[in-house]
Amino acid sequence: MAPPPSASLPLQQRLIQLAQTLQFAWFILTLNNRHLSLLFCIIRYGLSYITFNYYSRWATFSYRTAFISAAVTYGIVVYKAFRARARAGKANQAGLISLIADENVQYLAMALVWLFSKQYPLAMLPFGVYSVFHVATYTRTNLIPTLQPAPAGTDPKAAPKPNAMADTIGKFVKEYYDTSMGLVALLEIILWARIFLSAIAFQSGSWILIVIYTAFLRSRFAQSAFVQGQFRQVEARIDSLVGAQSTPPAARQVWEAVKGGARTFHDATDVGKYVAGAQAQKKTS
Repeated sequence: MAPPPSASLPLQQRLIQLAQTLQFAWFILTLNNRHLSLLFCIIRYGLSYITFNYYSRWATFSYRTAFISAAVTYGIVVYKAFRARARAGKANQAGLISLIADENVQYLAMALVWLFSKQYPLAMLPFGVYSVFHVATYTRTNLIPTLQPAPAGTDPKAAPKPNAMADTIGKFVKEYYDTSMGLVALLEIILWARIFLSAIAFQSGSWILIVIYTAFLRSRFAQSAFVQGQFRQVEARIDSLVGAQSTPPAARQVWEAVKGGARTFHDATDVGKYVAGAQAQKKTS
């Protein structure tokens, strides 16, 4: 992330320099189009659920706009990362697997999938949580130092006095980041269950969507300790429920079969195992 403009410049020049950065474009897209649209969508869908008007014109418009903004936002992030690799001469070294493994590419792809798929309002919530922290971080590190630069002290060696608002935002991000990322992981697991129910009900397009989202969630499990932790918590809770004496033996058998199938799927889709095996064969040949 580019540093904020120098505090010695006039406010107008600081704002001009800030507006010329890609981060500022990202911030504008996220705050005005994505984050606010997402909040509007949540409120609008809440009203829609109350009135049983899920596919009204405004509800559909707000839903699609949220994911258009999300796609543009992550597109900017992916472009910045690719440009940085190109400047370092590493653009051609990034293979297809490393590109797919990039979580920003994954969320960009999912934003496009949700944009053109049937409406799943729950899919907006993880993007919304990410937006809150991205906007808070950008505001603390770029906007506040630009609009309210730290006053120059008499001692040039002394550390500048921190801005109270920036300090509050920093404490908020530090205190609630892990909890919020755990919430995102749980929402993504619940969303998978929601799509799975649609698939077994043979709703239109749900089987294609469950395949795509399963691949996404499998990748998130491999990369995110938060997703792994939430899966362990879900497993422990179901184990506790199934382990009760009142639970029929058939239910225990079904749950054990589900866990066994999940572990088999995990082992079969471990890309790192295949990549490591291929590299070992190249070394021995």
